[in-house]
Amino acid sequence: MTSSSGSLKLEIYTEDKTPGKWSVPLSEEVFRRFLSGAGGSEKAVFSEGSIFSPFLFGKYFDPSDAFPLWEFEADVLLASLRSVGQCRVDWSQTDQTYVLISDLPVVGKNNVQVYVDVNGKMMEISGQWNINKKTAANGDWRSGRWWEYGYVRRLELPGDADPQNSEAFLSNKDDYSFLEIIIPKIISKNKF
Repeated sequence: MTSSSGSLKLEIYTEDKTPGKWSVPLSEEVFRRFLSGAGGSEKAVFSEGSIFSPFLFGKYFDPSDAFPLWEFEADVLLASLRSVGQCRVDWSQTDQTYVLISDLPVVGKNNVQVYVDVNGKMMEISGQWNINKKTAANGDWRSGRWWEYGYVRRLELPGDADPQNSEAFLSNKDDYSFLEIIIPKIISKNKF
């Protein structure tokens, strides 16, 4: 399905029973070693300013751990990246919605997925950039050293977010893909 602006509407998944998904943490030392021997694809996925970079928020933070993004102002957390023109992500909120906009790495087939845990109020954005490498023993790339196969960013959702009615759109322009996620707020009917 395509939106009126030419963007592809993505399905947001709510059930994922993958055992051990994201169970292998990505430490800073392992990440630095991995990136030092990396090629162009890995660097495109994990470069500074990318939503999937462990250094996006100014210090190391494993992207497979949920981050409370909307508790912070984008202008504050991204100031240093914006000052050198390396920022490829933004988030904001209005009275009705939370919005996340990000460039996506264009590496092979763009297979980005958005998953929402409606009980735990968590959103996960992931995709596989290396489909040729042999995967983990159970056949799911997310259950082992996931960074060798793909990317992830897990985000805690605010208490008033309505993840079940979220929408995600993917658009392509020139050599870039853009992801936009819109999460409505639960509007309280008891306002005085």
